Amino acid sequence: MPIEIGVMLPTSTPDPTQPILGDVRASARFAEEVGLDSIWSTDHVVASAPILESTVVVATASAVTNRITVGFSVLLLALRPLMWAAKQVSTLQHVSGDRLILGIGTGNPAHGDIGWRAAGMSYGDRGSSTDAALRLLPGLVTGRRTVLDNGVEVALAPGAAMPPIVVAGNGTAALRRAATYGDGWASVGLPLERIAAGVAEIGRLAAEQGRQALRATVVGPVLGSDPQQVAARLSAYEAAGAERVIFAPTGADWRHDYEFAAKARAAYT
Repeated sequence: MPIEIGVMLPTSTPDPTQPILGDVRASARFAEEVGLDSIWSTDHVVASAPILESTVVVATASAVTNRITVGFSVLLLALRPLMWAAKQVSTLQHVSGDRLILGIGTGNPAHGDIGWRAAGMSYGDRGSSTDAALRLLPGLVTGRRTVLDNGVEVALAPGAAMPPIVVAGNGTAALRRAATYGDGWASVGLPLERIAAGVAEIGRLAAEQGRQALRATVVGPVLGSDPQQVAARLSAYEAAGAERVIFAPTGADWRHDYEFAAKARAAYT
C-alpha cells in the first residue's frame, strides 16, 4: 500500500517562544478536504510550551470530520489512571466511528518531570507502568472482563474495537515494547538507515514472540522543500519499512503546511 501522509494538529510546539495553538476544528476539516490521510495530537499536562489536552483535541477533530484517521502522537498512557485512559480510548473509538490510532509513548525528557510530579505519577517508573498498562488495555477497551493489578475484576461497557497501537521510542526498551504490544512502531525524525535498522530489530524481537513484523510511522523527518523531492524521499522511507509519515509543523501557518503535505502526497501517489 502507498505510504500514508499525516499532519500534526496545531495544539503545541517544542519551541516555547513560538507557540502553535490554532483552530482545531478548522485545521481538522481542512486536512480532510485536501485529501490527507491522518491528523495527530501530542499529549502532556505540563510541557515546555503551551499545549492542549489531547483527548479533547482528538474528540473535537473526529467530530468535525468523516473520513480522516485521528491519532495520538503520542498518548502518555502512564500519566493517567489506567481505567480512565481505557474509558477515554473506548469512547473515542465510538464517537470517531473507529477512526482512532493509539500512539503510545513514555514522554520526551526535554519536558522534564514536573507534569508527572504534578499529576502524582512516577516519572522514573513510566516505562514499566506503560508496559503494565499495555498488557491490560486491550481487554478493558474491548469490554472484556479484566483483572486489574490490584485484584479488582471489571468490564467496561460499552466495549469498542481496539484501535491499532503504535509504540513510540528509539531505545532498546521501546523497541521491545513495540514488538510485544504494538501494531506499529513510531519514531521522531530518524534517517532512512535507522528506520530500516529499527524495523529489522523489531521484526526479530516480534518473531521471538510469535508475532508479525511491524511497519514504522516516521514523525517529522527531513524531506525537503520541493514536492517532487519529497515524493522521492517518501518512496525511500516506504522501502525502508515505513507505512506512514507525519509532517512536522514549520510554524503557526498550519494551512500552508497542510497544503504542502497534500502536494507532496499527490506527487508521491
